[in-house]
Order: sequence, then C-alpha cells, then structure tokens
Amino acid sequence: MADFIYIAVGLSLLILGGNFLLKGSVDLSFRLNIPKIVVGMTVVSFVTSAPELIVSVQAALRGFPDLALSNVVGSNIANLGLVLAITLLIGSMEIRRSFYFTDWPVMMAASLLFFAFVAPDRVLGRTEGIIMVSSLFLFLIFLLRFQKPAIVEALPEVVTLLPLYQTVFFLGAGGVALWGGSELLISGAVGLASYFEVSDRVIGISIVSVGTSIPELAASVIAMVRREKAISVGNLIGSNIFNLLGVLGITALVTPIRVVDDRLIAEDLVWMLAFAFLVLPMVFLPKGLRLDWKNGLVLLGTYVLFLFFTLQA
Repeated sequence: MADFIYIAVGLSLLILGGNFLLKGSVDLSFRLNIPKIVVGMTVVSFVTSAPELIVSVQAALRGFPDLALSNVVGSNIANLGLVLAITLLIGSMEIRRSFYFTDWPVMMAASLLFFAFVAPDRVLGRTEGIIMVSSLFLFLIFLLRFQKPAIVEALPEVVTLLPLYQTVFFLGAGGVALWGGSELLISGAVGLASYFEVSDRVIGISIVSVGTSIPELAASVIAMVRREKAISVGNLIGSNIFNLLGVLGITALVTPIRVVDDRLIAEDLVWMLAFAFLVLPMVFLPKGLRLDWKNGLVLLGTYVLFLFFTLQA
C-alpha cells in the first residue's frame, strides 16, 4: 500500500512541479525580453518534458537504468496509443502539412537513431547522448526558421507578467516538487516491482510512463473540448521527439545507461516503432489528412494489446 501512495504522491508532485516550473520559466523569459518564438520552441518545450527528464536522470543515477529507459519508451507509446486515442474519441483532428514534412519523419528518425544506438551493445553512452542532444538543437533551429507561425499560436496572444515574487515562488517550488516527486515515484515503482516480482522495466513502461503522460492527456482533452486550434497530433509527436533526443540524450550525458532487461529492446522498442509507424497510414486512409474516432479506437485497442503482452512477461 505504501508503494502505491508513494507513486500517487510522486506523480502529483511531478505534475504540480511541472506546471509551476512552466509558469515561472515562461514569465522569467518574457521578463528577460526573450522573443515569443524562442520561448515557445525552447523554454516551453524543455520545461514540459521536465518530469520525464528528472525521473529518468534520478532513476539512472540511483542504479535503475531500465526504469530510466522504460519511462521514456512507455511515455512515447502512451502519447500515441493512449493520449491521442482518447483525444480522437472526443473529436476529430485535422492534420497539418508539417506532419508529413517534418513531425512524423523526425519522430521516426529519432526513434530509429535511439534504436541504433542502444540495440548493438545495450548501452546508451555519453557520445550517443551528445549526438542526440545536438540533433535536437538542430531540429529546434529548423523549426525556429521555417515553422514560426505554428509555434507562436501555441502561446497566448497577450502576455501578462506575474509579480516577481510569484515568479520566484513558481521556479523554486516547481524545482523542489519535481525533485521530491521523482524521489517518491522511483521509490514506489521499485518497491512495487519487488512486491509483485516483476522487473523495473514492466513498472516503468506501464505505471510510471502513463503517469508522466497525464499532463499531455489533460492538455489534449481540455483543448479538444474547448475546440482550440492549437491542439494537433504534432503536439504529441513533438513531445515524443523531445523525450527521445532531449530526455534520454541529457540522461546519457549525466550517466551512461545500460539495459538490464533485454525485452526492453526486443519488445518495447519494437512496440514504440510500431506505434510511430501506425500513425502514418491512418493520416492518409481512408479520406486523408484527418483523424477521427475510428482511428482512436484502433490506437486504443492496440495500446491495450501492448499492455496485455507487457504485463504477461
């Protein structure tokens, strides 16, 4: 019971800390007169991936590499198989041209790059981390240059600065909440894995990854209910790209990650690639450039299959 409480409190602190850090970081960026386009593409993108990053770094440093990796792999799977599926069950989604020109190709390239780095020797080292983080910055530069309108519209048109003390509070409280939440989440996940006699990988790719995907789910559902134009499959694909190149890249820079459970590569990474590929034909068939509830059912059903086979291991 204590492990479940640790996980629940840990996830709550991660979500709260992420929101606080996002508010404080965006406000500080505007105070420093950083252009809105740069804030949207760098500050917001990095901070929204902070929960996954803190959990993966802490897990790797504490000697649980499979938890560090499965957190990201499972989060990427959940973003498409769970978050996108539930969003589509609420309403249909138009597909922007950037999906097939940049979003999907870059996500597949990042997924294959990660697979190529970790599959041969079961290690994601600092050299690979440098390449992944560098690739992310190159991608950001490309977006800043060629996709400015899509990035800007994701931020509010009128920016109202917070009082300085609130900015400081949000930054400080957000950082503390993220650290405390990651500690509790990892302790609870490892304890749960030991209690049920399953690997850290299984807990990480099911419970932990779904938990760290809750902010994306909440944001997507709220945006769909409000019929906001900023919501798109590109948002979730962008999150997957940041998870792979940013979260795992930075984690590998802090400490090399060695795979313990080979099924993470033989099964979980294959599932991740399968979900990434599955979205492409859905966009073009049957009508093209639109996803609806039928696609949501397919994605959700496939995600249930993924969980079934994973939990049977």
